[in-house]
Amino acid sequence: MINPNIPAHPGMPVSDIDTPALVVELDTFEKNIRTMADFCKQKNIFLRPHAKTHKSVDIAKQQIDHGAVGICCQKVSEAEVFVNGGISDVFVTNEIVGPKKISRLVSLAERARVSVCVDNLVNIVNLAQAARQSGTILNVFLEVDIGGGRCGVQPGNMVLELAQAIHDSPQLNFQGLQVYYGKAQHIREFAQRKDALSQSLDKVTQTLRLLEKSGFTCPIVSGAGTGSYRFEAASGIYTELQCGSYIFMDADYGSVHGEHGSLLESYANSLFILTGIMSKSSSGMAVCDAGLKAHSIDSGLPMLRDRPSVSYRNASDEHGVLLDSDDSLSPGDKVYLVPGHCDPTVNLHDWYVGVRNGFVESLWPVSARGMIF
Repeated sequence: MINPNIPAHPGMPVSDIDTPALVVELDTFEKNIRTMADFCKQKNIFLRPHAKTHKSVDIAKQQIDHGAVGICCQKVSEAEVFVNGGISDVFVTNEIVGPKKISRLVSLAERARVSVCVDNLVNIVNLAQAARQSGTILNVFLEVDIGGGRCGVQPGNMVLELAQAIHDSPQLNFQGLQVYYGKAQHIREFAQRKDALSQSLDKVTQTLRLLEKSGFTCPIVSGAGTGSYRFEAASGIYTELQCGSYIFMDADYGSVHGEHGSLLESYANSLFILTGIMSKSSSGMAVCDAGLKAHSIDSGLPMLRDRPSVSYRNASDEHGVLLDSDDSLSPGDKVYLVPGHCDPTVNLHDWYVGVRNGFVESLWPVSARGMIF
């Protein structure tokens, strides 16, 4: 018997997918994976994709099959899902604070290679104590704020103090630097983004020189994202890239310019919300079944694919209002939306529906959906 809460099953035509559904066009998705993997091989730099984008064990395994050294994520609960799913190298690119979360993190280190970020002395002490009590070793990255204004210590002498504290603990293995500039990913104009990244790279260089002068080596310098990775890779400083959205892309990334055009010249949209038209009560307007509970609009409204005369006007909980200037839509029709922001959109769904050549080929659970602890 088919589970009624599953939007599709392999073998059915795309036209039969229940809506709203999170759809992945597999040919494009696989090409995106190969493109990034090939870039990293050419540049001789490691790839550790950010799994907060997809929250999927199935996708993580495909990325590793194409050469990724492991994955990164943001939460202990996400890391648990990936380790339980067979991923053996997980970097939690976040500060993990509090005895319960630290205990869970340390327990994972008994079964997989687990790394974590720190940016203060108290956290270092707490991690070391928990690791000592369990007899495990934690890999630790010192997070440096290179412009994001979020987590991370400022470049300077505090870097040396924290590096020394990590080095002095037998339970902590100093891996290097976490240097990710999130704000830079979505700077629209190429020249402005290049300037912002140039300033951040200067901070990374200064930090490395300071550490080396004091006798510390940084085996790994990790960071970068889909909007900035070419700059970090070209710097010769970074050893590992943490790109995430490249596998799916979204409407927001579609407005970010590369050197010669949109980032979509290299990576195409592969993630869509398939939505059904549920009402056509007046001319020039239609209502679909994909509202706020089906996709995130924090980075802007979704775009319609292959429907130039239709635009998404606004969303309520369960409805999306479309402007249909040509009156081309009717109840029962289905259209594809390119979500404004892929990461939080994914977290609203239980399943990916993988499609190819007009048919459903695969169904993957969003394994770490709701894992926010």
